[in-house]
Amino acid sequence: MRIPDIPRIRRVPRTPRCVSMALAAVAVLAVVTGCGASGADADSGRSGITIRIPDPGNSGVLARGKKDGSLAKALAKVNATVVWTGSAGPLAPAAQALNADQLDIATGSITSGLTSLAQTPGFAFFTATAPDPVGEGILVRNGSGINSVQDLVGKKVAVNQGGTGEYLLLKALAKAGVPADKVERVSLRPDQTAAVFNTGKVDAWAVWSTYSVAELGRGSAHFIADGRAVDSDNYSLTAVRSAFADRHPEVVTALYRYLHDGSVQEKRDPAGFLNVTTDAGPQALTGAAKRTQIAFTRQGGTVEPITDADVKRFKDVARFYAEQKVTRAEVDIAAHVIDVRKLAAGKAS
Repeated sequence: MRIPDIPRIRRVPRTPRCVSMALAAVAVLAVVTGCGASGADADSGRSGITIRIPDPGNSGVLARGKKDGSLAKALAKVNATVVWTGSAGPLAPAAQALNADQLDIATGSITSGLTSLAQTPGFAFFTATAPDPVGEGILVRNGSGINSVQDLVGKKVAVNQGGTGEYLLLKALAKAGVPADKVERVSLRPDQTAAVFNTGKVDAWAVWSTYSVAELGRGSAHFIADGRAVDSDNYSLTAVRSAFADRHPEVVTALYRYLHDGSVQEKRDPAGFLNVTTDAGPQALTGAAKRTQIAFTRQGGTVEPITDADVKRFKDVARFYAEQKVTRAEVDIAAHVIDVRKLAAGKAS
């Protein structure tokens, strides 16, 4: 089915999930390769260690650290320099860049992490932020007549295949007792879904705060179930290239401390971490959307080390993904976790 002037909707294929991730990775790798350092240069650098991180855009701890120089100062203490490489985006394509030695750090959801780990990973996770209780969920347009998860039967729901969106939808359906095959999953890139959703080509959107804030801020849509309602275990994680962590544990530790301290400050003063480089244009949040994001951040988590309790919840997500046939088998995520508290002493597990 073709839709004029907006991305073509396609049904979720029943082929291996790695196909779409590999295609998405091509674009990311092209950007990364064009402006990043080589593997040798990244590890040694002319004046110390170079750590390659996706450009953070206009909001968040890294964006503020880039602008005010505080991240550079923190890394200089361990003889490291940051190189901003490409731009931040979904973890699945970024994981491909990590595996290709074109990136050292990436962030994303545990759900995308699992589908990436199902391949041949060259990275591990070293921080966790608790699942977002209010900024992610199943979004519907006001006046759609969809008032509950049960009302999704026979409807089309936009998801990002193998990532947060598909996870949230499957969790919502499972909790509501709705068979997954009673709802049509429509696989779309998150940055292309708003137009499809707002023109009614899909009935609902399984989405997270990066994209839900704009819709909620316009007052044209609402959640029928948020992260808390579906019992989401969708942690946000920070990944590091395994070889980099092995060679430079002190840099990874310093980055963790910076992210943790910054996230604590961000939760106290969310507005101070918004519109960091510009307060106008498509990257900026204003009005109701800005107020919505501030409210979400205040209710969110902070960047923390990964604990045994976290790993247990990661395993629950891995088991759920295998049961739902998102992955072919249960991914052993525990084998790809670093205890950053022990990393500097060379005792990470």
